[in-house]
Amino acid sequence: MAVADLVALSEFSAKIGANRDLVQGGGGNTSVKHGGVLWVKASGTWLAHAMDRDIFVPLPLAAVRAALDEVDGEDRVARLQPHGGLRPSIETSLHALLPHSVVAHVHSVNTIAWAVRDDAQAALSSRLHGLHWAWVPYRRPGYPLTRAVAEVLATADTAPDVLVLANHGLVVGGDDCESVERRLQDVERRLRLPVREPPPADTACLRAANDLGWLIPEDPLLHAVATDAVTLQAAQGGVLYPDHVVFLGTRPALVAPGSPVSRAVAEAVDGGAGPPVYATVPGAGVLLAPGISDGARAMLGCLARVGLRLQDARGLVYLAREEVAALTDWEAEAYRRSRERLSPD
Repeated sequence: MAVADLVALSEFSAKIGANRDLVQGGGGNTSVKHGGVLWVKASGTWLAHAMDRDIFVPLPLAAVRAALDEVDGEDRVARLQPHGGLRPSIETSLHALLPHSVVAHVHSVNTIAWAVRDDAQAALSSRLHGLHWAWVPYRRPGYPLTRAVAEVLATADTAPDVLVLANHGLVVGGDDCESVERRLQDVERRLRLPVREPPPADTACLRAANDLGWLIPEDPLLHAVATDAVTLQAAQGGVLYPDHVVFLGTRPALVAPGSPVSRAVAEAVDGGAGPPVYATVPGAGVLLAPGISDGARAMLGCLARVGLRLQDARGLVYLAREEVAALTDWEAEAYRRSRERLSPD
């Protein structure tokens, strides 16, 4: 492909990857199509690293699109990856399906804060009026999501340039990186929500509860998951979007007043939630399990950013039990988590 196209994609990817309101950790993905080749972000890599690392995987576009017509399309796409190289993004089939030359999928916190509401479609219809956009019902990332988008495209005269994914995020397409960036900025402007200032952490209270020697984060934003009442209620209510459960688990350990974090962790494990990666001390802040990955920290920041944009925790749509299980049991997401442990900052 033209070197300039990949350079432009790298520059654009690094720019949006550095914006935590759009991309958190290894979330999000971008692609460009040129000369019959689809260049797409590799699974487990960070868009923010696009200018100093090789994060894109080349795939034969025709072969990827042909795989979409098969029942085992996801497996067929996976087998197209270069031997011994990085895995293509979980969303490769979606990038191949869309006709746009450049596609960006981001986890915009403004979009997610709308897309987890039970009145999302009605609320978005006025906000996005005048744009060629479509709402996509929640499906598991990867091939199921691609099939849902295919159903949307089948009813449209032309492919929408903007897709809002229920309980997931935002997809924007265009002829080049510049047009996608302008469109993304327009959507962000339309969907921007006011952000509450959370109460500060109570480090004395956190230390008193911390009998396991867990980490007290220095980033004040992370503590909002416990100090902001709406965000805490949303976090305790269930799973709002895929990366929420993939990196943070189904629920945090909840530390009761006057109790140690060890008791909250034991209760979480006994309840079948698995070892938690963080604990909330309501009104005081959060504690992080030793060894927590950079990706999990980034996703906790995403949860805080989403929560601080929610007006309240009523009317939220959480992923169903079977939808959560489909993510936690999925090998592709396990691979992405393993990349977080293997990759340096």
